Amino acid sequence: MADFKKVGIVGIGGLMGHGVAQVTAAAGYQVLGIESQQSALDAGVRRIDDSLSKVVARNVKKGKYDEAAAAAEKAEIMGRISTSLDIKDASSCDLVIEAIPENMDLKLDFYKNLGNIVASNPECVFASNTSSLQITQMAEISGRPEKFVGLHFFNPVQLMKLVEVIRTDHTNDETFDRMITFGKNIGKATVSAKDTPGFIVNRLLVPYLTQAMAMVDRDEASIEDIDVSMQLGAGHPMGPIHLSDYIGLDTCHSIIVGWQKDFPDEAAFIMPECLDAKVKAGDFGRKTGKGFYHWDGEKKGERA
Repeated sequence: MADFKKVGIVGIGGLMGHGVAQVTAAAGYQVLGIESQQSALDAGVRRIDDSLSKVVARNVKKGKYDEAAAAAEKAEIMGRISTSLDIKDASSCDLVIEAIPENMDLKLDFYKNLGNIVASNPECVFASNTSSLQITQMAEISGRPEKFVGLHFFNPVQLMKLVEVIRTDHTNDETFDRMITFGKNIGKATVSAKDTPGFIVNRLLVPYLTQAMAMVDRDEASIEDIDVSMQLGAGHPMGPIHLSDYIGLDTCHSIIVGWQKDFPDEAAFIMPECLDAKVKAGDFGRKTGKGFYHWDGEKKGERA
């Protein structure tokens, strides 16, 4: 733990931010959760508390420790998490992980501001949790591009073992090595990626998903048959249309829009007509209860 003593998580109230905060605190780091509104801050702390309750309950059931020890462990982890509504408090951190919404303009404004705020702490490392946005732009506007990486966590952070560590042409070796070590310290398998569209996972995954949707556009196979074919024929836990609904059709759509804007000559970055229509209709999949399938919470139903 000597490498980073205090880790700031900006966006702790979000789906990804609270998970990153939880695994970081559970690994022994002091965590400062930062939000712009009290309601978001409270939501993030509540999510962490609920998640930890489930973790320790499972461990008690498995006989790893008794209820008293479980309660003590949970209290110890929660005790490592402090909170703030003031981004200026990030200047006390050795590492700041940003997990705000996937909007490049929003992130650029954030890092321009953060770079000025943390100017008094030149050793502080910045890391953006993004699934598809270009890291280099954020790094350059931050004022410390040599101490900037991308960290792509996967949802749910508490369960998914992978984190992609993304370096730009500016990232120095020391910073990159420290972030690889940090990823391992919080219990993740770390992979190294360059700052290319979608890094490793999404660069392969998103075109796969959109090619499946393109088959639907061309009426080459049914949604159900596409999904079961990739499940049983390729050994995937769920088919591509099912997975797209689970991820969020709006998220898939947003990634493709950004890639087409930045890389107009890349033939793999297509926008399926059916995806565009679903998003325009407000049918985003699991999160809205309807996409290519109907959803009841986490449970997929019949085709929509």
